[in-house]
Amino acid sequence: MLKERAGRRVYKVALDAGSGYPNRDVVLSANGCFFCNERSYYPTKREDRLPGTAPIHQQLEDGIAYVGHRHGADAFIAYFQRGSHTYGPLEKLRAAYEAAIDHPDVVGLAISTRPDCISDALCDAIADIATRTFLWMELGLQSAHERTLANLNHGHTVQDFVDSHTKLKARNIPTCAHIILGLPSETRNQMIETACFLADNEVWGVKIHNLHVLKNTELAQMHARGEVVIPTLEEYASMVTDFLEQLPPETVVHRVNSHSPRDITIAPKWSVNKLGTFNAVQAELVKRDSWQGKKLTVKSEE
Repeated sequence: MLKERAGRRVYKVALDAGSGYPNRDVVLSANGCFFCNERSYYPTKREDRLPGTAPIHQQLEDGIAYVGHRHGADAFIAYFQRGSHTYGPLEKLRAAYEAAIDHPDVVGLAISTRPDCISDALCDAIADIATRTFLWMELGLQSAHERTLANLNHGHTVQDFVDSHTKLKARNIPTCAHIILGLPSETRNQMIETACFLADNEVWGVKIHNLHVLKNTELAQMHARGEVVIPTLEEYASMVTDFLEQLPPETVVHRVNSHSPRDITIAPKWSVNKLGTFNAVQAELVKRDSWQGKKLTVKSEE
């Protein structure tokens, strides 16, 4: 999709404007999500820097040099990844966004945040920037089930996602939902229901992540006590295929797996092999003779 829009290879460069999280700064909670280790979000090759301390233009230069060399790309998406990048003073946030799109090699902007951090004023500012570059928002939904979100200590609701998506869609701003498959207590049918929820709400894009256990998290403690069962690679590939079969063909699938640095990953071991996970999903699709949207239930028009 990016190559079609830009006419060349496009890769993301992760940026950090120093935004925090409502469920870490005591507004909603002090503990954060039960699976989250912030180090997994640090921009590549800049782990030694304090979050958000380098100017955006310097982060871009560093990231473009690294990503461009590694992937042979010459066009980039400025990706505000770590933290809730719509959480904080609007003037500061907008200045960071403007600095990012000002770089001549940046062809788009992606902003990752929480569904409960989207205001009308923020949407208006985003809509203005979207007139000058390709822009999308990434909202961390994780699941379409309220009980699951409560267990994650996410601090937002499914309705928060619906409300924010509606505001953004009204301004023609694409939304990418983050989803985790394999969460404790969720059944296979509930995961499929989340895919149907995205289809029903006509969400533009989705990132599908596998649950993985990181050091220094509540999930790590649960895993050590034997309270969490992590799917095998084969099971996960089957879950992803089930999920994809319910998504409209036009939904942009940004990824089908997640991984974190090897030294902070406890389980599963297969998650650190990004290409191996992708290949397992592809093999499952081939095995089933399946594809995105194969089992999509089309609503009848009244």
